[in-house]
Amino acid sequence: MIPLRQLLFIFGGLFCIENQVSALSSTTINPTSRLQKARLLLEEYTSSEALLLNGTNQEDTSPNAVASSTWRNGHLVGNEKVVTRWSQGVQVAEPVKRYDPILAQQQLFRQPTKWLVRNVQIAWPLGWWAVGVITDYIFQEKNNRRKRAEQLRQAISSLGPAIIKAGQALSSRPDLLPAEYLEELQKLQDDVPRFPNEVAFRVACEELGIDDFESVFLLEQEEPVAAASIGQVYKARLQANGDVVALKIQRPNCEQVIALDLYILRWWSGVYNRIFQILQRDIDLQAVMDDFGELIYREIDYIAEMSNAQRFQELYAGVRDVFVPRVYSELTTSKVLTMEWVDGFRLTDQDSLQKYGLDKSALVDTLVQCTLKQILENGLFHADPHAGNLLATPDGRLCYLDFGMMSYAAQNQRNGFLLAVVHIVNRDWAALVQLYVQLGFIPAGTDLEPIQVALERALPDVLNADITELNFKNVINKLGDIMYTYPFSLPPFYIAIIRCLGVLEGLAIQVDPKSRIISKAYPYIASRVLTDPQDPLQEAFKRLAFTPEGSIRTERLESLLDQAKDASGYDVTAALNLLVDKYLLAPDSDRLLEQMSDQVVQAVDTLGLETVEYLARAGQALAINDEVAAVRAFRSIQQLLDARVRADSENEGESPKWETSLELPEMPPTMRRSQKIFDLLLSQSAEGSDPAKFVPLVRKLIQDERIRRSAQDVVARVGERVLSRSLRSTFGLPPPLFGKASSLSTVTEDREK
Repeated sequence: MIPLRQLLFIFGGLFCIENQVSALSSTTINPTSRLQKARLLLEEYTSSEALLLNGTNQEDTSPNAVASSTWRNGHLVGNEKVVTRWSQGVQVAEPVKRYDPILAQQQLFRQPTKWLVRNVQIAWPLGWWAVGVITDYIFQEKNNRRKRAEQLRQAISSLGPAIIKAGQALSSRPDLLPAEYLEELQKLQDDVPRFPNEVAFRVACEELGIDDFESVFLLEQEEPVAAASIGQVYKARLQANGDVVALKIQRPNCEQVIALDLYILRWWSGVYNRIFQILQRDIDLQAVMDDFGELIYREIDYIAEMSNAQRFQELYAGVRDVFVPRVYSELTTSKVLTMEWVDGFRLTDQDSLQKYGLDKSALVDTLVQCTLKQILENGLFHADPHAGNLLATPDGRLCYLDFGMMSYAAQNQRNGFLLAVVHIVNRDWAALVQLYVQLGFIPAGTDLEPIQVALERALPDVLNADITELNFKNVINKLGDIMYTYPFSLPPFYIAIIRCLGVLEGLAIQVDPKSRIISKAYPYIASRVLTDPQDPLQEAFKRLAFTPEGSIRTERLESLLDQAKDASGYDVTAALNLLVDKYLLAPDSDRLLEQMSDQVVQAVDTLGLETVEYLARAGQALAINDEVAAVRAFRSIQQLLDARVRADSENEGESPKWETSLELPEMPPTMRRSQKIFDLLLSQSAEGSDPAKFVPLVRKLIQDERIRRSAQDVVARVGERVLSRSLRSTFGLPPPLFGKASSLSTVTEDREK
């Protein structure tokens, strides 16, 4: 055994060498970098002021920003009573004190008694794990990966809350760790003991500037209702007005403890960077630690959490069946957060769901649709929607809690995420890899051919697979294997989205085992590409609905319309108007109109034949001698008519349902397809199923000369076919065969040989 004193000496020497080098580097480089940073902040401030004076509202694409709106809090220390929120557009609120790894290094290096002991506590278990990994690599023991992953999880779970959170952050980094490690790290639990009430109340009094805790709050329960690594929550009542609140109080010295652990982790990540270089892995763990430091500093600042909660409420409290509690800003500081108390229960509490008669599938659908709206519409999203951060209220609403872990995706990043889904659906691996390069996932100059081949082999065929059976975790795991093998570098927004959707699917399956995130998300994606006029989304639509040669994929278009009808807020008239304006009435739409004319002529001709045959077979059901069977047939017709009436009168805004116990013959394919198209046109929309909503669209079409000419051509060709069939049938000739033509059809006979 190595004596503890010798271990301390060794680690102390390593730290001294590393920090002396860093200090020398910062001495020569830091002033310039700080000057550049000051100039950037000044430029950002002046540009923001100019935008405000001009009355414009342009979206800022930077990941974090300076405030354009503020709130006042008299309890803040010092003369500055105004706290920043965010700048132009929707951004994640910055903490009052930001994470600065260079400053932390300079301060903590002067306190060796703190970091030496803590360094040994962290390095010992992680060092043994690293020795095992290196040994496996030398002896080619690939089967030990699961064992090493379990060893890493056990080591991290014993090292305290900051290290646990770092492990949780790594659990959503498929570009850094293989699947076995991701699965093990996702098992980490943020479970820490509670700290004494006296300490918590003393922190609250110091932060709020009050002498007596009970002069402001009256506890409803003596003990905290929840405890985590950063703070614990009490249920209390305000003495001033009797409101019941959730009072979250931060652990004492929380920021100092986390800063120390981040300092040590960042140093060791530099050591592991060198190890990865030896193993020929291009991984920058120090950059990962810096990203994690920024994230956790936002989470420990309750002012930033309050700002995010307020913005989240502004954006999403109006979403149907979603509730966001209000924040008491005058009773909130960096270490104390006071929010409205919400009575509810976890989504996984099956007994309470049954007690209040709540539909678990509806709750999951609300959760998924609201999450998609956050990620793909506004950009600001809750990045940690696990069971502890969500409640179901007795009236069936979904309540969001804990806004410490929020993230933001800019417009181009949101569109890129949608385009990635489209490329996977189309199995267009070349376009998917190029998109990854554009988003910064893959360095420029990388050989893309092996990545395309790996994607083609790994990902499932989304079009041929049953959408209800697709699992987001499985798809991400397959993508993760590729990202780990090849030189991917995932930006923070993408990591946050992966974590958010992964946690979301895990919770959804717990609530409803039949739930699949991809199945519930695809209607929303279909709705966006059908109704959003942005160029990137219309590019996605063209890739889905048209072949590379420009021919329309009719079945794919019908599938998009069919999927979109289940999306919340979808309006079929908006989709049809966009299709008409962007494609049918476009200057270069002659080929598309010609192709559609051919398809309409063929469809009408086939529908006419099938309808005549169907009516003949249906007539036979009425011409039978069995009176009982005849009565059943008449009742079937009555049910068919009643189904249409009920769909219009009872199912407001829903697709009509034709389910009856019919005794009539089964409809042929073209009739069923026509019925389906009819249902899609009358699907859910803001105006219901009123046929009058199509009047402006029809008027727009008939005013276009090319549309009128195409319509006349269709009528002429259909009439020609009807006449030809009638004459040939009268004279006992074989049915005609019709060739494709842009104008009048060509009729050919089956010549007898």
